[in-house]
Amino acid sequence: MCRWVAYAGEALHPSTLILDTPHSLVAQSLNSPLGKETVNGDGFGIGWYPAGDVPGKAPALFRSVEPAWFDENLSEIARAIETPLFFAHVRAASGPPIQRTNCHPFRHENWLFMHNGALHGFTRMRRELLLLIDPALFPEVRGTTDSEVLFHLALTHGLREDPLAAMSRTLREVERIGDELGIPHPVQGTFAVTDGTTIWAFRYSSIHDSRTLFYSEDLGTLQQTYPDLDRLRVFTKGARVVVSEPLSDLPGAFIEVPESTVVVVDRTGCRLEPFLR
Repeated sequence: MCRWVAYAGEALHPSTLILDTPHSLVAQSLNSPLGKETVNGDGFGIGWYPAGDVPGKAPALFRSVEPAWFDENLSEIARAIETPLFFAHVRAASGPPIQRTNCHPFRHENWLFMHNGALHGFTRMRRELLLLIDPALFPEVRGTTDSEVLFHLALTHGLREDPLAAMSRTLREVERIGDELGIPHPVQGTFAVTDGTTIWAFRYSSIHDSRTLFYSEDLGTLQQTYPDLDRLRVFTKGARVVVSEPLSDLPGAFIEVPESTVVVVDRTGCRLEPFLR
């Protein structure tokens, strides 16, 4: 449905990953070998935490309905800003209209959220799901996507206190409503959420055959394996990337996330935990 990139590490220009790698996010917007759709041209977005900001501050956000490969502003911004943590997303619309409010990532206070996939039968479930959102959060739902509804449901269920529990409860609730309405296997996708310090990236679907998700190998290991590769010197050893599909063909650079798993990236490193197994 879409492609996305999440980065955490020392501050860098987002262009390093979304423009300059062999299979960058912008390249994937035109040609995505592992995506359901080859072309992801129905808008894009980038959310970032500016270098030097104190933890807990709201991220900056730029979204557009232009194809990522066509928008000159994306190139300008991605090469100008520096950030230690950012989300970037290119969209292939699965039904909801192409409009800026439907472009990812979505923001609430210091949180960002993005999704690749779909809630099958969303038009039938939409009313029930919207009614579950905290009334205080409801006015923030400005678009028409299932992804934005999921984000606000997760916030309703305590995302800010316990992201794993909140995402678990949210997706189980979607499955419950789908079951009540006779919709088989309603959840499909990969989901990423961050508070500006930690990234949680989930690979899960009701049918247990989810969209692809990968995380980068430890940079220290890669730099030792490929000591002469200049492009690896841009990254510090603690840097991590989580992506819908690999950004390069470098052997060993990206590792596939198992089904029903969450990747947690924080200051201590990167770890995998079971999720809704």
